[in-house]
Amino acid sequence: MEQMTRSELRQKIMTILYQINVYQNNKIEYEVDKVISDALEIDNEFVRDSVYGVITNQTDIDAIADSYLNKWTIKRLGFTDQAILRLGIYELLYTDTPEVVAINEAIELAKDYSDDDVRKMINGVLDKVYHSKVDHEA
Repeated sequence: MEQMTRSELRQKIMTILYQINVYQNNKIEYEVDKVISDALEIDNEFVRDSVYGVITNQTDIDAIADSYLNKWTIKRLGFTDQAILRLGIYELLYTDTPEVVAINEAIELAKDYSDDDVRKMINGVLDKVYHSKVDHEA
């Protein structure tokens, strides 16, 4: 099997996070590694680290998202949109992915899987997270 691009891998991560969200909301037991292996034919460190990173930091990620969603909460978004936003925030704050790449990748996923209003919302939140991060580092 040929190597998947990072963009393709992010699509897999989004799918995995979506699936986990469905399981959690329906109180269905699941194993994270099984959800990952069902979505990917080969083990991939980037995918595994990202999925576990989002899950581990989800409370903080959701709080950050909620603080920038104007009169909304991340829980009001569709599961796919939640997955995209969580992955974007995770990459911005917890990885060494260049900020512009993290934002662009999330927006590309949102273009494919979210409606225009939600895509704009995701873009706005990630932009605010980015500027907040930059201000803290300055």
